[in-house]
Amino acid sequence: MSRDDTLDRARSGDEQAFRELTEPYRHELLVHCYRILGSLTDAEDMLQETLIAAWRGLDGFAGRASLRTWLYRIATNRCLNAVRDAGRRRPPEPTPPFVPPEPTRRSAVTWLQPCPDTLLEHISDGAPGPEARYDSREAVELAFVAGLQHLPPRQAATLVLRDVLGYPADEVADMLGTSTTAIKGVLQRARAQLRRHRIDRERMALPDSPGERELSRRFADAFTAGDIDGLVRLLTDDAWLAMPPAPHEYHGPAAIAAFLGTFHAWRGRRRLRVIPTRANTQPALGCRLTEPDESTARAAGLIVLTVGDDRIHAVTWFLGDYLPHRFQLPETMG
Repeated sequence: MSRDDTLDRARSGDEQAFRELTEPYRHELLVHCYRILGSLTDAEDMLQETLIAAWRGLDGFAGRASLRTWLYRIATNRCLNAVRDAGRRRPPEPTPPFVPPEPTRRSAVTWLQPCPDTLLEHISDGAPGPEARYDSREAVELAFVAGLQHLPPRQAATLVLRDVLGYPADEVADMLGTSTTAIKGVLQRARAQLRRHRIDRERMALPDSPGERELSRRFADAFTAGDIDGLVRLLTDDAWLAMPPAPHEYHGPAAIAAFLGTFHAWRGRRRLRVIPTRANTQPALGCRLTEPDESTARAAGLIVLTVGDDRIHAVTWFLGDYLPHRFQLPETMG
């Protein structure tokens, strides 16, 4: 059956036909929403809103652009509306069980969430256009997604549509309801701003390379042992630690050591266990604290490491009850 026949069936109210039309794009639309929003929870919500809006507005699809482009237009604008909703963007700040040292600074980006690599295994974003500057996997690395969150929303959306998906400027202008000239100016500013927040990819280890695995293993060993000096030796001089949704950021090995030292002093005789996983194409560690008598164990977040050629550039310690389920971490660790 042709695409036109399926479209006609969907327009007549056939939900199965609508699913046949949209299912090929479902995964890439989720990743698109995640890049713009930085939160996988919000991205899932926006994907559902996009599909509902597309179902209700299917009669308005004139076919001048492809169905894929039409869906991206809906998804992008739904994401921009979500970003403008300040209440939705800011999860409550967690209360730490100990008094942390004064952070180097407080981040405004507290909604950032990690994305399991299992959701990225088949990432392709269709066929990126000839004007794309980033490959699909690079554009889900944590530093890239985090950097987008520091951009004004329309700048972030423009950069993703142009430099990740490779849409021509005139199509992006049509999606965002503006002019091609305006898109060129917005994109120039977005590129300059993003460069200030991203880590140079040439300084990063190749995903799942022997060097990356070795540094990740050494970090896990030192972290579980409470070996602060050993952890510091693994960090670059400009390394930083962040803890979404807490706003605290610690910049430099000394500040990171102070925070981790306070944490390990607080945990005392509790046993800290980690299980390796991957997030945003980077090594990650699911953490669990167990009482000395083994009677109680609780999740203690997920650490994502940004690994360079010989040392670690960034440690992002995500906190949240959603993490064990999202990353399919076991309830117990032997």
